[in-house]
Amino acid sequence: MEWIVCVLMGIGVGALSSLSGLGGGFLVVPLLIYLGHKAQTAVGTSFMVILLIAVSSLVAHGRLGHVDFRMGAMLAVGGVMGAQLGPLILKQIPETYFKLGFAAILIGMGVWMIVTSIRNTPV
Repeated sequence: MEWIVCVLMGIGVGALSSLSGLGGGFLVVPLLIYLGHKAQTAVGTSFMVILLIAVSSLVAHGRLGHVDFRMGAMLAVGGVMGAQLGPLILKQIPETYFKLGFAAILIGMGVWMIVTSIRNTPV
């Protein structure tokens, strides 16, 4: 039964990620934790999902001319270096603190998006 939930989650995450550019990890990690997986496993597993969704989305958006490959490559250089530090940091953080920090980031991003949307909406 879990595989059905995972496939349905994947469809939702793939669609939302490709539609909004929202990192699949922001969706996959909380869902996997909800399903009972440890935070470290949820984070690690989310990268496999993100990789496959990202490649598929890159192809689709590339066909539409929505990709700035030069900027993407520059961002990726720093991202690859940072990605090597993340697991080392995560290994040292207790799961409860990770969940609280992750929730704070999600809430902060949500509030920021609401504020900037309201500020930029014509009256």
